[in-house]
Amino acid sequence: MSETWSIAGEYMEACSCNFVCPCVVSNFAGNATEDFCTFAMTYRVDTGRFAATNLAGVTFALVAKSKAVMSAGDWIMGVVVDDRASDAQAAAIGEIAAGTAGGPMAAFAPLVGEFRGVERHPIRFEIDGLKRSVKIGDVLEETIEGVPSPVASGECLAVDNTFHPANKRLNLATVQKNHVDCFGLRWDDTSGTRNGHFARFSWRGERA
Repeated sequence: MSETWSIAGEYMEACSCNFVCPCVVSNFAGNATEDFCTFAMTYRVDTGRFAATNLAGVTFALVAKSKAVMSAGDWIMGVVVDDRASDAQAAAIGEIAAGTAGGPMAAFAPLVGEFRGVERHPIRFEIDGLKRSVKIGDVLEETIEGVPSPVASGECLAVDNTFHPANKRLNLATVQKNHVDCFGLRWDDTSGTRNGHFARFSWRGERA
């Protein structure tokens, strides 16, 4: 018997590409700034359930590295779940993030060549106006700031109708700090020239 699930909340992302990321605006067909793209997408679940498991309050991050052309596949990916989550919550997030429970990540699962598992670390996700930041122990620390719109006060420039798991509309941001050291993936940058995004997200799927 299949079971439906849904989660919704806040998302932020930082990657190794220069602003604006060529991957997003080329439908994953363009070359990344480097000969790879290392990225982390952090999701804070505000509401949602997976079968009988309440997922409200759980934060998790997808950390991955692709080739220069993301659509070429062979991604390396791992998932970090907040260590305050229960075992049931962590297991549910693992299925959702890997795409095995359906939902948006199922469309990206064929691109993952090596899934390096799920780790548990303390996660702090913060929002301050157009700024977003995440700190995950010593393994990941990212700070991004939205690019203000010149015509809509308090809002950001955005890219719309994109192919992305979080949302088809993404706020554009630059990265002030990006430190990644997990799943054998490493990246450090404080140049202020790299690419970030943030948005609300709303996922749903059906588990077979």
